[in-house]
Amino acid sequence: MAVQVYVAIGANLAEPIQQLDVAVLALKALAINNTFTVSAYYGSKPMGDVIQPDYVNAVAGFQTSLKPIELLDALQEIEHQQGRVRLEHWGPRTLDLDLLLYGQQHINESRLCVPHYGMKQRSFVLVPLADIAPALILPCNTSLESLISVAMRDELQKLID
Repeated sequence: MAVQVYVAIGANLAEPIQQLDVAVLALKALAINNTFTVSAYYGSKPMGDVIQPDYVNAVAGFQTSLKPIELLDALQEIEHQQGRVRLEHWGPRTLDLDLLLYGQQHINESRLCVPHYGMKQRSFVLVPLADIAPALILPCNTSLESLISVAMRDELQKLID
């Protein structure tokens, strides 16, 4: 059975735009035919206190038949193939893929929490998500658009449409 999923994509090392381009192709391979869409690419400032380059972010949406943990494993394999090394919390990375939403499900397991815990506060997630799913209602029955402020939109720089 197919389910609609949304995945945040981010990178700030090793040619971030190309990292996103390669990740988009890998994510397309997980999608059921003709269901894949990706937002514009946005530039954003890094979170936390670690000094590092700015990020390039996007969100992909697609339908998949993979179960949640199977999808998580596939996302982590894509990160690994693109050189992701987990050294520092909120540190620089070649690629970060976060499963934001898995249909309307709430998942709280040791390896996976969906909806993604920080998505409601992150402009670099909400704005690109609104590019591809402007009428989305989150599992908490909140509309996506109601979470996005003008300041959030102003924080980001559109890099590639």
